[in-house]
Amino acid sequence: MYKKGEVTYQALPLPDRVQRDDAGALAEVQAFRDYMKKRHSVRDYSSRTVPESVITACIEAAGSAPSGANHQPWHFAAISDPAMKAKIREAAEEEEREFYSGGAGDEWLAALEPIGTGVSKPHLTDAPWLIVVFAQRYGVTEDGQRYKNYYVPESVGIATGMLITALHMAGLVCLTHTPNPMKFLPELCGRPAHEKAVMILPVGYPADDATVPAVAKRKKPLDQILTVFR
Repeated sequence: MYKKGEVTYQALPLPDRVQRDDAGALAEVQAFRDYMKKRHSVRDYSSRTVPESVITACIEAAGSAPSGANHQPWHFAAISDPAMKAKIREAAEEEEREFYSGGAGDEWLAALEPIGTGVSKPHLTDAPWLIVVFAQRYGVTEDGQRYKNYYVPESVGIATGMLITALHMAGLVCLTHTPNPMKFLPELCGRPAHEKAVMILPVGYPADDATVPAVAKRKKPLDQILTVFR
């Protein structure tokens, strides 16, 4: 994390070592891979509550992500307040109406058709929690001076991926919801002007009758996502 005046490098012995032998590494990552294959993006949520402590632990895990120059250019707003969730849903659905009534091209709408999305976003009020992910365009020191952040989209993307993984490890489901341009969110969440909302994650437990799009189970095979040079 950036601190004004801390501009020199100081080496610290590696504080944690988690290495395994080859067999142990393979077994561990295969188990993790198989568990992650059970992660699904869900739109149908149970009314079961989720303790705040679980949500904050997941966000704390996300906050450990690597980032450009270790500036950690992110902020997470966790919302359970029904009135705030209702405002977010109302504003998001207004943007979605513009999107589906001509804002999106035919090709984009055709790509979304197998996913089954539409203007109505009940998950934004049904889910017990919404986590809004903010990206910080630049940082501000304690005395109000700006400093540059680096690789902001990449850094926030990594942290968000770690958050989604942590939520799955907690037995929760979520959905990557990205209304555009989401200009209403910083003000609603009391965030400064230099932070941009990039994603809303509805979070909770799946409803008993939850479904997912069949097409979502189609994943590219390994030979299409991996090239090995020996």
